[in-house]
Amino acid sequence: MSKSYRHGQILKLIRSRNVRTQEELARELTQAGIPATQVTLSRDIRELRLVKTQEGYREMLAEEGGPSFETLAAEFLQDVRAAQNLVVLRTAPGHANSVAVALDSEDWPEIVGTIAGDDTILVIAPDTATADQLRRKLVEIIEKA
Repeated sequence: MSKSYRHGQILKLIRSRNVRTQEELARELTQAGIPATQVTLSRDIRELRLVKTQEGYREMLAEEGGPSFETLAAEFLQDVRAAQNLVVLRTAPGHANSVAVALDSEDWPEIVGTIAGDDTILVIAPDTATADQLRRKLVEIIEKA
């Protein structure tokens, strides 16, 4: 099954009904015979520029910049922890993907990549020292809110 086919099916789903969570999206795709893992869906959601709204996922128009990471972090980021070169961010339920997409768009050099679930974001840093610096930076953003 090609990525473009899976992307098309995801868009078809979110255009036809309110898909509120990544788990719901995975369930709908699996019922349609399309394999869907958290990692694959996180990447697909980012590549398709989907944003999570109160009504569910929707497409973000090219001209829409979307909310900044600082705005989303202030509203939804709850906790930040580091372990070796990994940083784990906890968000309000259902908001990890939107926060991860905004974080990815920041293009911070200390971030190698992110993987988002429903309320958890795994951030990969190049090394332990960088992960700890990133954790402190993110904690400062939470404390400002």
